[in-house]
Formats: sequence, C-alpha cells, structure tokens
Amino acid sequence: MIEIERKFLVKSEAFKKEAFKQTRISQGFLNTDKARTVRVRLKGEQGFITIKGASSKSGLSRFEWEKEIPKQEAEALLELCEPSIIDKTRYEIKQGQHIYEVDEFYGDNSGLIVAEIELNTETETYIKPDWLGNEVTGDVKYYNSQLSKHPFKSWIK
Repeated sequence: MIEIERKFLVKSEAFKKEAFKQTRISQGFLNTDKARTVRVRLKGEQGFITIKGASSKSGLSRFEWEKEIPKQEAEALLELCEPSIIDKTRYEIKQGQHIYEVDEFYGDNSGLIVAEIELNTETETYIKPDWLGNEVTGDVKYYNSQLSKHPFKSWIK
C-alpha cells in the first residue's frame, strides 16, 4: 500500500483545543535503513509492527505495511530496537474531510511538535489550520526513524 502524506511543523498549541482524541505512543526501530524501516509501536494498549519503504522524490509517498500485534509482543520487540525509543502524544484533529495527526514529542525530542495529514493523491486539497507552520514533507531529519538516532535537542539551536 502506498501512503501519501504531508508533514508540517506546528507553531502553537491551539490544536489541543480541537483534538477529539489523544494517545500516548512509544515506538522504536528494528531497522532504520533509508530503503526500508521496520518500526514497533505501542499505541495505548495496542501493539503494531510497520514496514515503510523509501520515500518518493517529492517525499510525499512511500510504501507502508502495518499489522496489529499483541501488546506483550510489541513490548518485547521494543527491547530489541535500535537506540533510542521515541516517546510522544498523538492528537487527532478533524479538518474538513481529513484528520491531522499531531505528535508532541518528549525526552530528547522535547519541544518538537509535528503534524501529518494523509491524502488520497499528491495534489489533493486540504484545510490548513492557523496552528500549522512550515511544511517539512520530505525533510528526512523529521522522520521518526531519524529522530530516534539524531534527536531534536541535538540539532536545534
């Protein structure tokens, strides 16, 4: 399956008032090769394993396969992951026909808030809320797999 998404920085916490759901997420990576990443995620009480392929030239799309796994298996796999584990809260906000997923990061990525919106086509139109900042789609340093190896605190001034 091909995932098409745009990624943005978030310039205020106003999104929190609009969120209809929030979930704590822990995730790690069994493999962070740029041609493919293998992610293990604990999202609330659910476990997931995800494989993502390399991004397209535009950075907008890439192959993604995800399967739910038992929570206990996800916890065990997180122990095998490369350093370090990403810790964040995901807020879900409905805007028109779309849902923004806004991740507020903790630990070494504290201070970083990123919004993603999944689209059906690369040219699909969508609503841009006031709290949305600069687009960082395709900027590899904002990929979670890279944030686990090169956290936000290590490159922000």
